[in-house]
Amino acid sequence: MVKRLDDALGRLMDALKSSGQIDNTIVFFLSDHGCHFKTRNGEYKRSCHEASIRVPMMATGAGFDGGGQVRGMMSILDIAPTLLEAAGLDVPDVMQGRSILPLLSAPKAAWRKDLMIQISESQTARALRSGRWKYAVSAPEGTEPQARASTYHETELYDLAHDPYELENLIGCASHVDVAAEMRRRLLAQLATYEDATPDIVPADPRPTIGQRKVAPADIW
Repeated sequence: MVKRLDDALGRLMDALKSSGQIDNTIVFFLSDHGCHFKTRNGEYKRSCHEASIRVPMMATGAGFDGGGQVRGMMSILDIAPTLLEAAGLDVPDVMQGRSILPLLSAPKAAWRKDLMIQISESQTARALRSGRWKYAVSAPEGTEPQARASTYHETELYDLAHDPYELENLIGCASHVDVAAEMRRRLLAQLATYEDATPDIVPADPRPTIGQRKVAPADIW
């Protein structure tokens, strides 16, 4: 599969060069999802975990020829605004994404603090990814997969700074009640913006924590 992708991209680039269009073309390469190979649930890609939501994305062409890596959180929704701005066209106000071009010239420019994730088909779920935290909610068990739900239950909370492989689920822990509450608030704000929806999110049942210090709101970001 990797060889076929490499061969196909090579043919595309050769065609652009031979037709004289290479200097007037921007090429984006990306995947639509990751894969956790059934290490997180009973199927292979649909979950809130980094292995599922992080995808390779590379760009080359005018405006993208300086090399380097952008660290800001980018969504697939950002691709269209980015290409429009790179082509010198206006980005319509109705577009929900943002152009990443400002990050190319100023990597520390103000950027989004979190990003909403939609999990579908195998379940109806949403998640929020910030620089440090991953927070996930899911429709009640037994609910048939659908586009959206009116009620979600908290299922996961990971501290990516100290647990990058997401091995310790902190949802419901007394030490992280404030973090979950803030992530819940931020996810609801994202749902109101992108889905025009205000579902109920049921907090996880509380449970004690052993060896975990209480995380204050000031530590969240």
